[in-house]
Amino acid sequence: MARYAVGDIQGCASEFEDLLDKLRYSPSTDELYLLGDLINRGPDSLAALRRAEALDARVVLGNHDLHWLAIRFGGHKAKRRDTLADLSSAADSAKLADWLLRQPLLIDTGDFVLTHAGMPPMWTLEQACDLAGEVAAVIAGPARARASYFEQMYGSQPDRWRDDLSGMDRLRCITNYFTRMRFIDDSGRLDFESKGSAKDAPDGYRPWFEVPRAQSLQRQIAFGHWAAIMGESSSRGVHALDTGCVWGQRLTALNLDSLERVWVPSQS
Repeated sequence: MARYAVGDIQGCASEFEDLLDKLRYSPSTDELYLLGDLINRGPDSLAALRRAEALDARVVLGNHDLHWLAIRFGGHKAKRRDTLADLSSAADSAKLADWLLRQPLLIDTGDFVLTHAGMPPMWTLEQACDLAGEVAAVIAGPARARASYFEQMYGSQPDRWRDDLSGMDRLRCITNYFTRMRFIDDSGRLDFESKGSAKDAPDGYRPWFEVPRAQSLQRQIAFGHWAAIMGESSSRGVHALDTGCVWGQRLTALNLDSLERVWVPSQS
C-alpha cells in the first residue's frame, strides 16, 4: 500500500492519467489525496473531475473548485479565462458538483496535514480542524445557507483572523486562509496581491511557512496553490506540490511514507 498526495491538476486530465500510470496507482490498495484545484485553466476539467470522483480520491477544496461551485450555486458568472464550460454543461454535472460539495478544506491523516494553500501558523491543529469544519458544514449543508455562502464568498476582507469574527466575515476569512494564502505578516494578515516566488514578498510579509508557529503541529504539511515556488519551501516538513502543470511545467505526487516525489511533464 502507498499513499500519494498530488498537487494542482487544474483540468490537466491527460497528465493526471500519466501520473497515475507512472505511480502504478491501484485504487484497491493505495490511497490518493488531491490538494485542491482539480479544475479550471487546463483543457479538460470535466475529465479530471470525473476521474477523481471515480477513484473516490480524498480531496481538499481549492479556490478554483470553490469558484465553480460559486458559479453553480451562488449565481456568479464564469470569468474570461475559465475553462469550465464542458463541466457545467455535462449530463453528470450535478452529480460531480454534489461530490465536490462534500469535500473538506483540511485533511489530517495523523502524520500529515493536507490543505490547498497551507496551514495558518497562528492556529493550533485542533483550531484549524474546527474552523475548516465550520465552512464544510455550510457548503455541504442546507441549500439556502449554501447559496448564501457562495453568493458572498468572494472578497479579501477581513484579511486577518480574529476569534470574534462571525457570520460571513468569519467563513470568508477561514476560506481565504485555506485556499488563497501565500504571503502573511507576523500578525497573520494576508496579502492577496503578490503571487510571485518566495523572494518576492512585499514589505512586512513573508511566506506563510516561514512565520513561526504558535504551537507545534506534530505533523508534516503538504499543500498546493503556489505554482511560482515550483515545489520548494524553506521549511522542513512543509511540502509544496503545485509545480505548475497548467503553466507548462509538471504534475507532481508525493509519497507520504517515503517522501519520494514522482512527476510527469505538462503536455501543454
